[in-house]
Amino acid sequence: MRNTAAAILCGILLAPPVIAQEMRRAAPQRDHFYPQDVRDVLRTAYSGMLERQLDIASPAELLLWALRGLTALDTAFTIQVVGGTLQLGRGSVVLLSRSLSDLPAAASAQQDNLTIADLIARSLVEFYVAAWNSSAAIQAGGAERLLQSGFEEVFNHLDPYSRYVPSAEAQQLRHRRSGQTPLGFRMAAGARNTIVVVSVFPGGPAQQAGLREGDSVLAIDGQAVTAARIALAAELLEGSTEGNIKLTVRRAGRRLTLSLSRPNQRGSSLLAELHENILWLRLTVFSTDTGLKVAEALDRAFSAGVPPTGIVLDLRGNRGGLLQQAMSVSDAFLSRGVIAQSQGRHPGAQRIWHAAGGDLARGRPVVALVDGRTASAAEIVVAALSDQGRAVVVGSSSLGKGLIQIVLPLPNDAEMLISWARVLAPRGWPVQGLGVLPALCTSLGQETLQRDLQQIGQGVAPMAGALARLRSLRTPVPASEVLALRGTCPPAEGREQDLVVARFLLDHPAAYDALLAR
Repeated sequence: MRNTAAAILCGILLAPPVIAQEMRRAAPQRDHFYPQDVRDVLRTAYSGMLERQLDIASPAELLLWALRGLTALDTAFTIQVVGGTLQLGRGSVVLLSRSLSDLPAAASAQQDNLTIADLIARSLVEFYVAAWNSSAAIQAGGAERLLQSGFEEVFNHLDPYSRYVPSAEAQQLRHRRSGQTPLGFRMAAGARNTIVVVSVFPGGPAQQAGLREGDSVLAIDGQAVTAARIALAAELLEGSTEGNIKLTVRRAGRRLTLSLSRPNQRGSSLLAELHENILWLRLTVFSTDTGLKVAEALDRAFSAGVPPTGIVLDLRGNRGGLLQQAMSVSDAFLSRGVIAQSQGRHPGAQRIWHAAGGDLARGRPVVALVDGRTASAAEIVVAALSDQGRAVVVGSSSLGKGLIQIVLPLPNDAEMLISWARVLAPRGWPVQGLGVLPALCTSLGQETLQRDLQQIGQGVAPMAGALARLRSLRTPVPASEVLALRGTCPPAEGREQDLVVARFLLDHPAAYDALLAR
């Protein structure tokens, strides 16, 4: 399985190298509006959107939608297009009019995105200045809220997961992505694809080991790291167990090895229990070490006196997490084949992930449990195991979140999450909107479930027709088809009956085999 070149959060997903804090311009103050600062933010944001956003609108539409965000702050504003002219009004007064003729009729990844973005930014700033000068409500909200409101309206039209992240929230997200751990230091991308220590906290393990600000991190426990793979560095730093971790750093031309004591202060993303020869794995989130934890749990189970006869992978309520960890968990159960694909307008969004080989579950039957809250990375795992005939899925339709975001740093210390790729299951159908359908539905009531179990006993798979339709679909999928398919097994919260059904399938190999994808 190929490694990603940047950290990917699916549902909450992907971090390119962060920009050092000291290189960022301070966010505009609440009571002031600095046109040049706002224009820089807008130009950067729209350039990134025009280049990478999965589904993009025309520049004129982007401008119009952003301006409509003003009405969320002050309902007295009106925004309309009259004869090719965009007008901003307040009450009966037209505050500003500008022709849309300078903007191109369409936007594509092949165009000069920076130039188009600059045209959008210049126009928006003109309108924002007019709005600011005429509205106490706009001034009270400040420049940050003005920007956020405009972006929110744009993304309301584009997709449900792209968003503008204000500077305070973005700083917290960066801390989690850039290696701020119980080890007591932070790192960020430096020059020439290096990872640089940007702060060392007093009294922490890093300071005690002699780590200094400005050190370049070359390797973690012997594994080379670079700024292009800063997410891998974060995963290696967090690890899964207590003990020492070795950092190889460069300082003033010298190569040093430092040993840091790594405390274990995080809750587990995995609950594993071997009960009556069945290994029950409950995954709550896909965090930085989930794949490793699953591998360790499987290794322990098969190293015991009596190895498990089957495995239940419980992903009910799992909202997702790191995409790379979804690939690792899938890889633990697959010996070959495609795990997932991604597609988007940008060439970098075209990816295929393959299993590396070596089924750690040793071919034992797997039942995966899902419900209406199962989302994102969790759906990728279930779709992979289901499509590859490696697991029987039980429960209800999952959420249907199959978009990958990148994180675009902005000059005001905020960030933009941009949906730039959609995830496709191994057989080519899109996860977004559709979600994963179970092979055995438990959300239609006890009577229907009992009837379906009887059919399975006769070798009939009750959801076979719906699953065949699902796997034949390709983007774009009509909304009517999405509703129809999800209606065959409506999303619902997980229930105790799911566990009973999972046990039944593992105890009855013929029933299990009848539900496996072929």
